[in-house]
Amino acid sequence: MRKITLTFCFLLSYCLLPAQIKFKGVGIFGAITQSAHFYKNNDTPNKDTTYKYTDFYPQTHISKEYFNWGAGAFVEFGGRGSTNWQTELEYTHSGAYEMGLANPYTGERTGSYVATKLTYIQWNNYLKFFYPLGIAKGYWMPGVRLEYLFKRSAGAYQDVINAFPTIWFSGDIGVGYEFPLFKKYSAFAEYHWNPDIIPHTYNSNTKVRSRTFELRVGIVMRPRKRAIDDCNAPVYKGPAY
Repeated sequence: MRKITLTFCFLLSYCLLPAQIKFKGVGIFGAITQSAHFYKNNDTPNKDTTYKYTDFYPQTHISKEYFNWGAGAFVEFGGRGSTNWQTELEYTHSGAYEMGLANPYTGERTGSYVATKLTYIQWNNYLKFFYPLGIAKGYWMPGVRLEYLFKRSAGAYQDVINAFPTIWFSGDIGVGYEFPLFKKYSAFAEYHWNPDIIPHTYNSNTKVRSRTFELRVGIVMRPRKRAIDDCNAPVYKGPAY
C-alpha cells in the first residue's frame, strides 16, 4: 500500500507542481453502489482430511451483490495540460448479502441471505485526464480512497466483519462524461470500480476483499473563462497613429 500511495503522489506532483495550480470547479453528486465480498480460505483444500474449525469457517466463496447509495462533494484544480486533480469527500454505503453457516464444522449453510452493511466516510483523490467529445468531454480518473469505517452491521460472519480496520485504503478507476447545461454549470455521469488493493486478513488463514461498483450523476460549476486585460500591453489604434 505504501508503494501504491507513493506512486500516486508522484503522479500527482508531476501533473500539478510544474504548472500554475488554478481552481477549475466545484461539484456535488449522488451515487448508486453495487458491492460484494470475496472470501479466500487457505485451509479449504484440507477440509476433507481434517476436522479443524478453520477448514469450514469462513468458507471460500463470493457473496451476493448488495445495492445501496452514496453522495459527495468535490473540488477540482487545474494542472499540466488537460490533466486536473480532484479531491472529494464522500458518504457511501456498501456491503454484501451473505448466506451464513448453520454448522461451521460440517459446512452446512442456512439457506437464506442476510445483509452485511458498511457505512464509510471517504476522502478520495483522483487524477483526471480529459479528452474532447464534441461539445462535451470525456475523462478517466485513477485514484486512491482513504476510508473511515463509520458504522458496520453484519448479519453473518460477524467476527470477520468486526476485524475490518477502521481506517483503510482502496484503489479506484473511473470513467466519466461531462456536458454543458447552462452558463457555468455542467452535468456529468461517472462509473467507478473501487476494489480493495490489499485484502483484509482474518485469523491468518482467511483473506477478504471488498469490491464496489459506483454509478454517479452530478453537477459541476466551473468559472467562466475571462479575456486577458493587460493595461501595459500596446494597443493598435489604426494607421493614423
